[in-house]
Amino acid sequence: MPPKATSRPVDKSAPLAGVTIVELGHSVAAPFAGLIFAELGANVVKVEMPGRGDHTRDWGPPYRQGSAVLYQVYNRDKQSIVVDLADPAQCDALKRYIVQSADAVIQNLRPGVTEKYGVDAATLRGEKPSLIYCNLTAFGPSGPLKQRPGYDPLMQAFGGVMSVTGEEGRAPVRVGTSIIDMGAGMWSVIGILAALFARQSSGQGGSIDTSLYETAISWMSPVFGPYLATGETPKRWGSGAAQIVPYEAFQSADGYLMIAAGSDGLFRRLAAVLGAAEWADDERFATNGARVVNRAILIPLVAKIIREKTSAFWAEKLNAAQVPNAPIQTADQVMSHPQTEALGIVQSGPDDDCPLIGLPVTFDGGRPQFRRKAPQLGEHTESILSSFVKERTER
Repeated sequence: MPPKATSRPVDKSAPLAGVTIVELGHSVAAPFAGLIFAELGANVVKVEMPGRGDHTRDWGPPYRQGSAVLYQVYNRDKQSIVVDLADPAQCDALKRYIVQSADAVIQNLRPGVTEKYGVDAATLRGEKPSLIYCNLTAFGPSGPLKQRPGYDPLMQAFGGVMSVTGEEGRAPVRVGTSIIDMGAGMWSVIGILAALFARQSSGQGGSIDTSLYETAISWMSPVFGPYLATGETPKRWGSGAAQIVPYEAFQSADGYLMIAAGSDGLFRRLAAVLGAAEWADDERFATNGARVVNRAILIPLVAKIIREKTSAFWAEKLNAAQVPNAPIQTADQVMSHPQTEALGIVQSGPDDDCPLIGLPVTFDGGRPQFRRKAPQLGEHTESILSSFVKERTER
């Protein structure tokens, strides 16, 4: 069974209390950035289009509370307003709200949309120089592909991630979670936080650009570095690593165990556990560089021994020898593990209907709370924008 969901309170003066973020976003990247801000105490206003709203509302099943669980994952603790950017009155009300109330805007709409409707960085910062504006695009602000849209799996492919994920000789594999989208969201948060910090002394906001493609390239730094040094195209190593051996998953008698002998000292301990202490003095295996060169010899030797016993058997022996290892856990195993429960990272919502994963950070021992469920489409339009619509009508 999953661990009991908990919600350990953080100080009511949350780190970003008083900061207002407007999220002109959909799907994963910008909403994930908005989620981080919301969980850290900021007032996050999510702008959705009329009709179905954010795409993730229908990314299911499963569904909870009237929308897909994935929508709940990325959009809790926010407020939702519906704005038809093509409607001059509604768009004008949004602009007025941003200029009067927002500290920062983050957007991941299709290229050209914000400029078309005058909610772009140049226009809004022209009216409010202290505004921080973050463009989260597919390919960045320049180059031949700058006008193209993009999605996480496309960037895992185009950015090279899939070229080194999976096993050599078999079809490429995408990483099973949206690491490019979520990574780009994190870079957006980092950029906005840096600009907020700088604004304290300068009084000026700024324009920030990041992209899915740049995020993919950044994640690939440990792969591209050796390529730039040697010109050799990297291969796929399955669960292994190009520059460290042994550093991969091995099949045991009843499952798989990841073993990470990332230094010569750790390899010496591993060899002793496996009953092959002589390997540590074998010139083919004595150093990591030699083990990398002789990977095809060493890995089958290790694999043959690991297959003879269960994962639990090897884990006990390896842990006693302080050799890093871990079983390949499934979602149910991760969620039911006592370490997961001890951290309190699985949090109950206000109605306890849809437990979700909290932020992986605590402040003085307290994790930011899951305060309210993801909003219904346009739930806060009236309360947030009504005065700005009236202002335009009364002119």
